[in-house]
Amino acid sequence: MNNAGFQHISPIEEFPEDVWEKMIAVMLTAPFLLTRYAWPIMKRQRWGRIVNINSVHGLIASPHKAAYVSAKHGLIGFTRTAALEGGEFGITANAICPAYVRTPLVDNQIADQARLKNISPQHVIEKIMLEPAAIKRLIEPSEVADFVAFICSPTGDVITGATLEMDLGWTAR
Repeated sequence: MNNAGFQHISPIEEFPEDVWEKMIAVMLTAPFLLTRYAWPIMKRQRWGRIVNINSVHGLIASPHKAAYVSAKHGLIGFTRTAALEGGEFGITANAICPAYVRTPLVDNQIADQARLKNISPQHVIEKIMLEPAAIKRLIEPSEVADFVAFICSPTGDVITGATLEMDLGWTAR
């Protein structure tokens, strides 16, 4: 399971090059390398699961998130390629695309946005983070973990190359 990331929010013309490079390294190059290193073992045992924790931003774009959105879109392409190459060896590859998950990273984003926009943290959650969602709540980490367990279960044998949305209806529009 590839699950690492961070966010940096700024307009394209102000986006620092070093942050772009770090973000691509953490969210796209690292999953590729980890998969590449595990691949021979999975291929030899003729079974494996690759689960890339992506984001709703792998499916849609938002302003001021150029590197994040680019990396997440790239991760979907990589996931689909791994699924095609792994199928004959019993290796599945899928990307789970959650909306905002209640994590320390999201808590920091809420606080930063509240400070930046001079609004309450609750207002950030309701009017910025949850506005596009049909179901107005944050996702719990345990819900993502349960979904990963399902994908890795024997039932997961039939699911590969998928972008699995846990987006509370963000992409239903």
